[in-house]
Amino acid sequence: MTGRRLPLLRIAQTCAGTLGAVVAMAAPSLAADSTTRQVTFSKDVAPILQEKCQQCHQPNSIAPMSLITFENARPWAKSIKQRVMTRQMPPWHIDPSVGIHEFKNDMSLTDAQIDTLVRWVDAGAPEGDPKDMPPPKPLVTDNEWQGVRDGFGPPDLVIRSSEYTMPAQHQDVWYRPMSDIPLTEPRWARMVEIRPTQLKGRRIVHHAIAYLVLNNDPDAVNTGTANGFAGAASDPRPVDLVNRRPQLMEWAIGKGYDLFREGTGKLILPGEKISWDQHLHAVGEEITSGSEIGVWLYPKGQEPQKRSYLIAFTGLRKQEFLDIPPNSVAQTEGFTVLKENTLITNFQPHFHLRGKAMQVEAILPDGTNKIISYVGKFNFNWMTNYIYKDDAAPLLPKGTVIHVSAWYDNTRANPFNPDPDQWVGYGDRTVDEMAHAWMNVVYLNDDEYKAVAAERKAKTEKTTVSQLK
Repeated sequence: MTGRRLPLLRIAQTCAGTLGAVVAMAAPSLAADSTTRQVTFSKDVAPILQEKCQQCHQPNSIAPMSLITFENARPWAKSIKQRVMTRQMPPWHIDPSVGIHEFKNDMSLTDAQIDTLVRWVDAGAPEGDPKDMPPPKPLVTDNEWQGVRDGFGPPDLVIRSSEYTMPAQHQDVWYRPMSDIPLTEPRWARMVEIRPTQLKGRRIVHHAIAYLVLNNDPDAVNTGTANGFAGAASDPRPVDLVNRRPQLMEWAIGKGYDLFREGTGKLILPGEKISWDQHLHAVGEEITSGSEIGVWLYPKGQEPQKRSYLIAFTGLRKQEFLDIPPNSVAQTEGFTVLKENTLITNFQPHFHLRGKAMQVEAILPDGTNKIISYVGKFNFNWMTNYIYKDDAAPLLPKGTVIHVSAWYDNTRANPFNPDPDQWVGYGDRTVDEMAHAWMNVVYLNDDEYKAVAAERKAKTEKTTVSQLK
């Protein structure tokens, strides 16, 4: 992939250099000011940290250090430079040069913000005038919902599981309680978010899935995909059984919320329950926690017409095909056929400790293919959910094959690897491995598909004409 992108990158660099020269000649005073003025923490760095970093980097939060004040941040200056230059932080690991790059929840730093942070460190990390500091943002004092932080307000419904006490030293546990849903009438969810019930629970809850136990709602069962059989040839169970079980949400370490496309959602009926599947692992300290799901509902009278289905597109042809020898880098791939015209609204790669990279590709019925998204620097502590902007969300005709390629690093170069001398196969334990591309999808009939495609084409043509004027 790198080899194919390199010529384009060089062309872009050449064009950027030419454009930069023209701008510099046209406005030398402005260019000189932007490149020579000293960057300071108070005036330049603090606003960036407030916008992109402090939601985690504050006292008693999940980050290892606070970045609220100059005194907090100064000792970490070199580390900040290294993390932002390599785009390890903020945790937005999708490759911006491949596939779709327009997202509703983009938390990444811009090139200009990275340049500012690097220049600050290279200049010796000066404080500047404290009077230039922006007003402080309120600190997070509880186990906050990310949806609240992002301006969606509190959830309309919170459904909580019972809790489990995980010993300091113990094998992995799969905790599967049941919770009632306190509804007396049908309601549609427009957004959902799962979080551990305790802030410390984020250390032991590897993932939590909220399945719906249905009450006479057959349309909630996904029938729009097909990808063969679960195991050996003697095992006739289709993999689709996993995707046919209705899911409100899958949450994993570092993930935020699922925001459904406008006009789509998940229907919840009275009498339904949530069946939890919570994977817990020991971290050297006894911690008690469960999971809870916040549900943001559509207002009554504004119910959507389309359902959103959560699909785990597999990166494996069969589970037994996952074979990662000691001290090696391995690769697998999986294929799923779309039986309906499909709109994909988000992408969240899911691995365990050896996960390295994941690519999602669409192979269209006419044989052409296009890369949807590629995460090349997967970080086990951040199962980031990438929510596509509405006009950028992949629109695919029935018969398209979703091809998921996954790479694993079982070497000492992988900082999350507990033991590179061990063979690794498929399994649910944290020390085992798997590969899922979690995606919410919406199915369209032929007329709906043609209408969306025509609307997008018209917008593209309008934009092109506008740019030519």
